[in-house]
Parts: sequence; C-alpha cells; structure tokens
Amino acid sequence: MDEKELSVVIAGCIANKRKAQEQLYLLFYQRMYRLCMRYLRIDDLVPEALNAGFLKVFTNVKTYNYDKGNLDSWIAAIMIRCCIDLQRSEMRFQYHDDITETDDLVPISPDALNNLYAADLLRYIRELPPASQTVFNLYEVDGFDHGEIAGMLNITESTSRWHLSSAKKQLREQLTQNSKDHERTNVAKTALT
Repeated sequence: MDEKELSVVIAGCIANKRKAQEQLYLLFYQRMYRLCMRYLRIDDLVPEALNAGFLKVFTNVKTYNYDKGNLDSWIAAIMIRCCIDLQRSEMRFQYHDDITETDDLVPISPDALNNLYAADLLRYIRELPPASQTVFNLYEVDGFDHGEIAGMLNITESTSRWHLSSAKKQLREQLTQNSKDHERTNVAKTALT
C-alpha cells in the first residue's frame, strides 16, 4: 500500500469507518502478531494483546503524526506497551542487585548457530522468565536502552541490566545444549547407516 492509500485508510479510521479499520488491521496484523509472540510466553495472551493494541490504535489514530515517525513504528510501540501491561498483570518484576556485565559467559560453538532455526530461537526466548524475556526483547530486538526500559517497566536500570544478562546466559546455555543434542543425533544417524 502506498503512502496516499495509507493516508486515506488513516483518514477513514479517524472518521471511525469500520472498513478502513479492517484494512489497517489486516495490513499490520501479521507483523504485530509476531511482535506480540516475542513478548508474551503464553499463546492465549497474544490475541488479547493484539485486540487491546488495535483498540488503542483506533482510539488514538487521530493523534498519529506523520512527521514524528512511520505508522508501523507507532503501532509497534503501542503493541509493545500492551504486551508489557499484560505481562505486568500476569507477574511482577523483582528488584535485583546492581550488575554491569556477567563474567561467567558460556561459550557458544559455531555449530550451535548453524543448526539453529528461527522457531527454535523464538521457543528459547519464550522459555525465559517473563521479566527477562521482556527486557531481552526490548533491548536486543527493539533497540531500547536500559534507561528507557526502566521507565517502561517501572524498574531500575540495574534490574534491567540484570534481566538482560540473565536472559543472555540462559540463551547461551540453551544454544549449547541444542548443539550437543544435534551432535548426538548426527552420531546416532551415522551409527544406524
């Protein structure tokens, strides 16, 4: 959809026209669904976050400003906040002592990355504790800094750093285990042939 068509759809949404809202929903549904999947560990919460997010989009579309950024980013920011709010209602973030970087890094073999699929990585991220998962997504995927994350989640910057460090450590361990499992499978296949 080009910029002119998109501005017509936005104008229709501002006028509360259902057909324009449906077009906007269908245009952004898949990307926002994937975004919500990254932030929420329970599949049943994804539609709830999507519905709440699109409701906020339709309610506030009149405040969208073309000059401040593209529509995709504006909608994504709303969806991220809806996911965070939903996570917050499901669990509570806890305070952790100050941490700058982890010293106990688990090395990742190159073979682990070669055998990794996107679905595996998404599964590993979704297996993280909810707070660590959210901080990891905000920092590594969406590019927020620890100050912004602290403000969004109502935690300290050091707690944000702790959650990121914890998430990375757990993901490294998962990747290492995945590599070992893959090696065992290859050995077993070779032995059977």
